[in-house]
Amino acid sequence: MHHFDDASDTFRPQSYDPDTRSFDNSGYTPATALEEPRGAFEDDEDEEERAPFRWTAGPDLGLLVLRLVLGGTFLAHGSMKVFGLLGGPGIDGFARYLDGLGFRESRVLAWVTGVTEMAGGGLLVLGLFTPLAAAGLLAVMANVLALRWREGFFAPDGVELEVMLATMAFALLFAGPGRVALDRNRGWFRRPLLSGVVCLVVAGGAAAATYFVLR
Repeated sequence: MHHFDDASDTFRPQSYDPDTRSFDNSGYTPATALEEPRGAFEDDEDEEERAPFRWTAGPDLGLLVLRLVLGGTFLAHGSMKVFGLLGGPGIDGFARYLDGLGFRESRVLAWVTGVTEMAGGGLLVLGLFTPLAAAGLLAVMANVLALRWREGFFAPDGVELEVMLATMAFALLFAGPGRVALDRNRGWFRRPLLSGVVCLVVAGGAAAATYFVLR
């Protein structure tokens, strides 16, 4: 959208929210901002005309639903492992299961896995530290897939569910939480690609250490 400057009678793009300049994703910046160099509007005196940085129904609603479903699922699974809720095995039962898979320090690993699922799920629901939470859940799913990939893909015996959960975590790792989140305007929210890559490396290292060192 464009308008004429009354003083100079020149045609120029409408000014925009300067906060969006620090985002690495042009999807967070109004389209008019892309038509001029970054510093083109720095001397504008019409601050009240700047386009607000506001909630967008489509992507933000989709990311909110994705976070709530994935976070709620892992909250439930973590509660089953840690507290034995919803018919879960509890720490002792889960540690015995890990023993059967050949893991050392199974009780410690049972606590780490259960707490990671609960904490990661809760943080996703809140939209807080989203890249780190998604990375932790992705690391858990990577180990499950490494252990079970020979069982086939389709449910109920295959890894269909695990693949879907891992894919959802991977998507949130790079897409971010959306604006309906406590992460809004934090550094990792503004730089989803950079934070996603860093947290993906951390997740890969954690998954590899668990699988190859503790097993």
